[in-house]
Amino acid sequence: MEFEDRLRDEELSQDRADRFYDRVRGSIHEFTEHKGAVGKTAEFLMLVPDMFMLLWRLTTDSRVSGKYKILLGSGVAYFILPFDLIPEAIVGPLGYMDDLVFGVYVLNKVLSTTDPAILREHWSGSGDVLDTIQRVLNSADTLVGSKIASRLKKMLKRT
Repeated sequence: MEFEDRLRDEELSQDRADRFYDRVRGSIHEFTEHKGAVGKTAEFLMLVPDMFMLLWRLTTDSRVSGKYKILLGSGVAYFILPFDLIPEAIVGPLGYMDDLVFGVYVLNKVLSTTDPAILREHWSGSGDVLDTIQRVLNSADTLVGSKIASRLKKMLKRT
């Protein structure tokens, strides 16, 4: 019976993650279509839901160490909780840029001990996930500003 309860809880969690993914993707798509976000901004914004799902999927993968699952969980929480450095409630979908950067900082740290093939297996975005992570890392200061990027790095060191 305990196994069935746990399986039901995991399905509920998957359902919640899927709903969050769909809601964020819809919000970003609407924003880019109606508000005129184009080019690099739209490109990076469209990565947000895929990065969220990658973080979430890695938290449930038995091949990822417990230490890094906690870190991945903090990345998932940063996406979901309304309290972050650039709040979506105030600036709209552009507020997901700090979530994206923080998530990529987390993934970069996880890559120090996790086989990149595991990340590739869970990646639902287009292109290679490692290239995508590198592009976001290279653009972090531009995406969120150097002060916020620095604060996100400090937050990561505390977790």
